[in-house]
Amino acid sequence: MSSVQIVTDSSCDLPDDLVTQLGIRIVPLKIRIGQTEFIDRLELTTDQFWEKCRQTDELPSTAAPAPGAFIEEFQRAAAGGASGVVAVVLSGELSATIEAAQQAAREVEGDIEVRVVDSRTVTLGLGAVVVAAARAAIAGADIDQVSNIATDSAARTQVHAALDTLENLRKGGRIGAAGSLLGSLLSIKPLIEVRNGVVEPAGKQRTRSKALNYLVGVVEEHADRIENIYVTHAACDDVDSFVQRIEALVQTEVLVGQVGPVVGAHAGIGTIGVAFQTAS
Repeated sequence: MSSVQIVTDSSCDLPDDLVTQLGIRIVPLKIRIGQTEFIDRLELTTDQFWEKCRQTDELPSTAAPAPGAFIEEFQRAAAGGASGVVAVVLSGELSATIEAAQQAAREVEGDIEVRVVDSRTVTLGLGAVVVAAARAAIAGADIDQVSNIATDSAARTQVHAALDTLENLRKGGRIGAAGSLLGSLLSIKPLIEVRNGVVEPAGKQRTRSKALNYLVGVVEEHADRIENIYVTHAACDDVDSFVQRIEALVQTEVLVGQVGPVVGAHAGIGTIGVAFQTAS
């Protein structure tokens, strides 16, 4: 029996080798830097994105894919003999990507059955949900089972992160240059988390070490119930030592991925975070 094809979008931030290993198909979002638009992952790698961010004072922006990009993947799955498609995408509260996927699903009705799941999260939180769905599909689960697993997995996924800089907020016009300077002098590190599909403030710390201690504390609080855990980072030099601290707390492998352009455009360089799923 042919398996269910898993489709997601490029905000999942999953490493390429894992995407290939699990047979996941990715629909890219678009990234605009200055006057130039790039297709995420295809025309702009994560490393190239961060290098461009270092070279410009303009804030990158993102755009959802067109329905046609999803239609192409759904039709490819049908042509390849897939029994159905489960498309797991970033939170509908954060992007119009889900609307493109839903429209595409309607367009291919009759050719292949498609279920669109709102992950209610982003970055490796979304990645964690996608991996759970992909593993279920490989194990032979049908479209109903895979869709239900993705929905259940999404409900048990948490994302917590520390931003290293207020620079992207300044570039985006949210605070003036003086406010940015003040933030740098005080080394304020904003903390965020994804709650109910939305990125919410979770406090702030005066130093990076305290911000990382906060994230370690969050993991420690849930450690005995964590089934899967991921560390995501935006070109961070200190990620290895942070991962070691997380590994000492949990009984499962810690997967590491980079914050890609879609999330990085908003979070900024130096962001570090954890995404994990707890037992139900």
